[in-house]
Amino acid sequence: MAAMTFWDQRFSEPGYKYGLEPNAFLREQAARMAPASRVLVPGDGEGRNGVWLAEQGHRVTSVDYSVVGLQKAQALAASRGVALTTELADLADWAPAAGTLDAVVLVYTHLPGAFRQAAHRRLALGLRAGGWMVMEAFHPEQLAHNSGGPKDVDMLYTPEALDTDFAGWLRCEMSWHGEIRLSEGPGHQGLAHVTRWLGQRL
Repeated sequence: MAAMTFWDQRFSEPGYKYGLEPNAFLREQAARMAPASRVLVPGDGEGRNGVWLAEQGHRVTSVDYSVVGLQKAQALAASRGVALTTELADLADWAPAAGTLDAVVLVYTHLPGAFRQAAHRRLALGLRAGGWMVMEAFHPEQLAHNSGGPKDVDMLYTPEALDTDFAGWLRCEMSWHGEIRLSEGPGHQGLAHVTRWLGQRL
């Protein structure tokens, strides 16, 4: 059996680390998705966003590096009476099939700078023309807050970095950073500085 990862340990704690409700920005932007869209949620952890999207009638695949997280995602989907496809994968080298997705949802999926841009472009290429990329992540200024997120600036995102990551592949609809108040389970609570990015496949 493979060694338990950091995220397996975190998700083995009782309850759901980031709660059961979807991310607020995702909830705001979901109306852009056509009915029964094919949606990929990389780094979905315990499944709160993927399961909510499935409840809206979408065909959802949640990808994560944690076996424990994906097991909890499937349990949550079963409790809500919806189907959720899960895949265990490492975003350092994993890629969806090109041009097959209507939306990719990246919510607090923080990747190291060594492969962040390459991973983001692989995900962007998974989108069909007109497909949506919806992202919320912590900004480097989050280091001044204790409401969650990595403590390594290399894993925090500026809008400018995301503009560069997706240049030539996605048309930027929103590139913003600022303070919001989070209430997402015990893992994300309080004032936070986040980056929000929204783009559409060219």
